[in-house]
Amino acid sequence: MGQNDKNTENIIAVNKKASHDYYILEKLEAGIVLEGWEVKGIRSMKVQLKEAYVKVLKGNLLLIGSHISPPSYINDISEKNVNRTRKLLLNQKEISMLIGKVNKDGLTIIPLSLYWKNNKVKLGIGIAKGKKKYDKRQSEKKKDWSIQKNRLTKKILKDN
Repeated sequence: MGQNDKNTENIIAVNKKASHDYYILEKLEAGIVLEGWEVKGIRSMKVQLKEAYVKVLKGNLLLIGSHISPPSYINDISEKNVNRTRKLLLNQKEISMLIGKVNKDGLTIIPLSLYWKNNKVKLGIGIAKGKKKYDKRQSEKKKDWSIQKNRLTKKILKDN
């Protein structure tokens, strides 16, 4: 599931805090169980993964804390639970591998992105290890330096 595999117009939502707060060790792709109004909300890009996380419960993977708002033309919004728990679809081999890594190594599973693939909604999940505060500061320094370096090279190329 590399960056070249999917087009940027297929991406629905990205969890930007994931790379800031965690080291992503491995990436997987999972299906997600949705209701009809949720798919319509996703099509209108009303999705948020910022505070979402994945939890293992009774041998199932569940997406908790994701927010999908119904589109404005949907009536009877009072019955819709926008923050409901959604089941993730993986084969049993992948689920048991994830459970083993979470229990044995103390890693966590986080949602990375939500995207379309063959007219189906897929969730990119990552097996991750939490960053310490000083690691986050170092990541910020590297990011700032790369931005500054790009600006300097553009300026040098423009002057020549």
